[in-house]
Amino acid sequence: MIPVEAPVTEFTPVASAIGGALIGVAAMLLMLGDGRIAGISGILGRLLPPYQNSDTAEAGAFVVGLMAAPLVWLAVTDTPVAQTVSDHLVLMAVAGLLVGIGTTYGNGCTSGHGVCGLARLSSRSLVATLIFMGSAFLTVLVMRHGLGR
Repeated sequence: MIPVEAPVTEFTPVASAIGGALIGVAAMLLMLGDGRIAGISGILGRLLPPYQNSDTAEAGAFVVGLMAAPLVWLAVTDTPVAQTVSDHLVLMAVAGLLVGIGTTYGNGCTSGHGVCGLARLSSRSLVATLIFMGSAFLTVLVMRHGLGR
């Protein structure tokens, strides 16, 4: 059994709603401006070989923007971004591997299916979103209650 500490997550409805709205606006602007879906796995995939039909500069700018966002937040608010992530390297490696497998077999990730696909009323995205959300609920149930936590 892997020892896991259950993180305490603050309830932040206003900040979460603002963040969700910003993600939605960014996805909408990318779709309107370039006709592309703002799925992170697809955008990141355009930075990796093979580079067929790929605008690597645009994809690179998008990924740099994702990584720069916490630094901009820090500069504007003088408050560091607080995020709880496990320090258990094996657990993190397994989680990353499972996410990679899921995005490969699901033809996309949470941002592509859950944000953009559902907004386009895609039935494939609805099924994918139900599967990954169900898996997330089950994981929390097992990790917090099934492992003696």
